Amino acid sequence: MTWIFVALLAILSFAAIVFLFKTPRGGREAVAAALMLGVAGYAAQGRPDEPGAPKPQAEAQNPEAGQFFVEARAKLSGGGIPTGNRWVVISDGLARNGHYSDAAQLLRGAIEDNPKDAEAWVALGNVLVAHAEGVLTPPALYAYRQAAKADPKAPGPPYFLGLAMAQSGQLDQARALWVDLLRKAPEDAEWRLPLAGQLQRLDAFISSQSGISSQSGQKPEPESAPQPEPESRPKPQAMPSAR
Repeated sequence: MTWIFVALLAILSFAAIVFLFKTPRGGREAVAAALMLGVAGYAAQGRPDEPGAPKPQAEAQNPEAGQFFVEARAKLSGGGIPTGNRWVVISDGLARNGHYSDAAQLLRGAIEDNPKDAEAWVALGNVLVAHAEGVLTPPALYAYRQAAKADPKAPGPPYFLGLAMAQSGQLDQARALWVDLLRKAPEDAEWRLPLAGQLQRLDAFISSQSGISSQSGQKPEPESAPQPEPESRPKPQAMPSAR
């Protein structure tokens, strides 16, 4: 029964190509030969009676980090106004639902089209960190650095890189980034005060770690900054738009 459909499909395809697309007489033999080659290939390798094996959809990760990153990036870059980059918009939707791998794949395509898209680079760094559950991986570090190179004045790259470094235990490096960002921030930037508050909390945590090490007389192991509880997690609105 399957071969009947294959033969009918080949005949209909030949008729459509010849009559609808006005194939010249000299090219009809080539069209017929190409169709016969396709039928022969199906006859050699086709297995219509073999059951399908659809690839299972990848399970989503915890979407909380993705939601935070998307909203915080919007507050830093545009006062909460949605981005006009359609690829970033789609990837943001994926990230909000925990599909970080799919979001990263989409953003890589956007960056291939425009390597100077700073917003796409930042978004890529964020989804890579979220995918790694807060760990700053080499690809995420590269993405943040490319974002800073594409737009040196944007507050997003140093802020999110510092956040990822703090979560990965690189406290001194994170502090240096945030201190420099705060120093360069315009006096009227609405995100300046919230950043200063986060920097104070980071300093307090570093001091507490130094106090523990001095009491024990041992060099402390690298430790990440404490993960805030859901109700105390830095909210996106704490990072308003830059002015």
